[in-house]
Amino acid sequence: MMPSDKRRPLVLVNGELEAGEKRRLQLPMRYAEALWHAGATALVLPALAASLDHLLDQAAGVVLGGGDDFDTQRLGLGPTHAAAKPVPAEKQGFDLALVSKALERDLPILGICYGMQLLGVASGARLFQHLPEDRPGHGEHAGGAQHDVLLAPDSKLREIYGVDRIEVISRHHQALATAASPWEVSARDPEGLIEAIELPSATYALGVQWHPELDDFTGPQGRLFTSFVEAAACREAASAPY
Repeated sequence: MMPSDKRRPLVLVNGELEAGEKRRLQLPMRYAEALWHAGATALVLPALAASLDHLLDQAAGVVLGGGDDFDTQRLGLGPTHAAAKPVPAEKQGFDLALVSKALERDLPILGICYGMQLLGVASGARLFQHLPEDRPGHGEHAGGAQHDVLLAPDSKLREIYGVDRIEVISRHHQALATAASPWEVSARDPEGLIEAIELPSATYALGVQWHPELDDFTGPQGRLFTSFVEAAACREAASAPY
């Protein structure tokens, strides 16, 4: 059931930080629209470390949105690829802290594209830095590529979508090469690339490599946002004062 406007859970979404003189925070409207359609209110989360604990205390869930690339050199994962466009160092550090603190609180988390990779990297996963170069002979995933994804049986993601195979929209050239325990792979593309991960021990912690917010909110991709918002609403209800 969709919450009424007065009872919509508050969901924090990490924006894209533009470095330099302007230091501007941006968020594509499709994230806010998808969450609103599913019954939540979105709040853009500034990359301000001093505010993080305070804001997470108010939140019912966290969405880790898409963005640019990782500075793998800073992560200790080897030299950063020449084709990469790393996010600002302050955003990368903030996002890693955000994941750690959100998981500690067992807040519902949905990671999208860069956000899924962030969940993996934060737990020790390895990255493909530039596709398809790192997987010669395999398909392109950048520029809004449309392709199928195979959902793992008995996964939470399979339960959400209710089918074994879905079509998705991708906009990425980096991807997870591995999933680090305790995260589990819950979807792959037909060529074996990791497309989704989930954390079974968490109340709700999922990452998808595709962009569900670019699809029709009333179609299959809307189920992902609805399931996330339902988890956030339950979290808010459980923490509400009596």
